[in-house]
Amino acid sequence: MIDLYTWGTPNGKKVSIMLEECALPYTLHKINIGKDEQFAPDYLRINPNGKIPSIIDSEGPGGKTISMMESGAILIYLAEKAGKFLPVDAAGRYKALEWLMFQMGGVGPMFGQTHHFLRAAKEPVPYAIARYTKEKDRLYAVLNARLGEAEYLAGEYSIADIATYPWVSRFEWHNTRLSDHPNVDRWFKALSARSGVQKGMAVPG
Repeated sequence: MIDLYTWGTPNGKKVSIMLEECALPYTLHKINIGKDEQFAPDYLRINPNGKIPSIIDSEGPGGKTISMMESGAILIYLAEKAGKFLPVDAAGRYKALEWLMFQMGGVGPMFGQTHHFLRAAKEPVPYAIARYTKEKDRLYAVLNARLGEAEYLAGEYSIADIATYPWVSRFEWHNTRLSDHPNVDRWFKALSARSGVQKGMAVPG
């Protein structure tokens, strides 16, 4: 059984989607980051970085318990555990990891900063809004170009798509019209129709 520690953020939803898509049983533990529960001593022993999500798998490698933090690393671990959504051939595997890193290093941080300065900053910061909006738009253009040449980011459905989808799902938060990026729009609708994605997006409820 896997214990999932999460909250309703895009990074959290990556892992709940993956668990649902892989049909891996898990127990949900809500970590309310609005109440700083991620900094509680008991949780910091699971995730010393004080972030969500985290997992504990009592049936980890060698049958031993493993605790993991960082959503990208968790996705790779679950893909290898379940034998799903990470190609087994070397070229396909590296393509999936390439686009996973694109999400981890680009889409997540830049979309997140756009959200912060548009929605959370106590007062408008025009320079920051312009900077992150420009980069967000550039990243959408990269996604749109890639999805114009492949059905999914790695060619086949993979952890790269699972990682990217929750961030794109907040397109209204970062003032984006998916119709301006037709290939992303097509991809987004296809993923939205998947049962595992729907169930994972509903976590933590």
